[in-house]
Amino acid sequence: METQRISRRRAIRDLTLLTASVSLPLAREEGKEERGFSIGACDWSIGGHSKIEALYTAQKIGLDGVQLSLGTVANDMHLRKPEVQNAYREASAATGVKFGGLAIGEMNSIPYKSDPRTEAWVSDSIDVAKAMGCKVVLLAFFGNGDLKNDPAGQKEVIRRLKRVAPKAEAADVFLGIESWLSAEEHMDIIQAVGSSHLKVYYDVANSTKMGYDIYREIPWLNKHICEVHMKENDALLGQGVVDFPRVRKVLDKIGYRGWIHIEGAVPKGGDMLESYVANRQYLRKIFPET
Repeated sequence: METQRISRRRAIRDLTLLTASVSLPLAREEGKEERGFSIGACDWSIGGHSKIEALYTAQKIGLDGVQLSLGTVANDMHLRKPEVQNAYREASAATGVKFGGLAIGEMNSIPYKSDPRTEAWVSDSIDVAKAMGCKVVLLAFFGNGDLKNDPAGQKEVIRRLKRVAPKAEAADVFLGIESWLSAEEHMDIIQAVGSSHLKVYYDVANSTKMGYDIYREIPWLNKHICEVHMKENDALLGQGVVDFPRVRKVLDKIGYRGWIHIEGAVPKGGDMLESYVANRQYLRKIFPET
């Protein structure tokens, strides 16, 4: 009987996904099918966690943009301050490097599932994203914030996301969950919250490390993916375990176009700048601008 209930619940969920796949994914814009990929990197991966210098490093690498950290505990999530936003805008104008999105990495050590400070961070990140012209805020759930095998933590995260989701919807800003959870587990949370503006921030290396079939999960999640990390652990892109040409094929299946951000992908003892130039060049051959 329990097996029947689980199968019935999964069947309903799969039907929901199938129906949703008829709609255009977030990154697919009507009349703009020719749109290509923008390649960025996480500021923390290029030696500039919550630092404006990350934009200048990205310029040297030749990246289109940077995924910006909202901030740290030490600087009180400084991107919330208008003067800091203006400084970033000036750096963007000077370098030609765009804002590829926001992230709240501090939630790995200060969990959204338990720390009251994080509720203000997530709520405020929506305002910052709108002010900076970003569409996606990455919510990190690793380390202390891990949700895997934590039903109580997931329940509290759902409760908090339900409270902030209407604000994200009104601002047309998407909140992206990045975690160790499987595609199905992510969908359980998304469906429990019931918001069009809660998505999965998909990391190809993290999911591979967990043993998930990323070439199945990506098409299965379809429009529920808001953005993607192109990542390897201790290897250059294309020299590790992820088959990036195959990733391109499954992203084509869901019509994904937009930002892809490089994370990690530096060999042990390797030079970060040289590695990221090589990573960008490798990705651009597979993910062209048009």
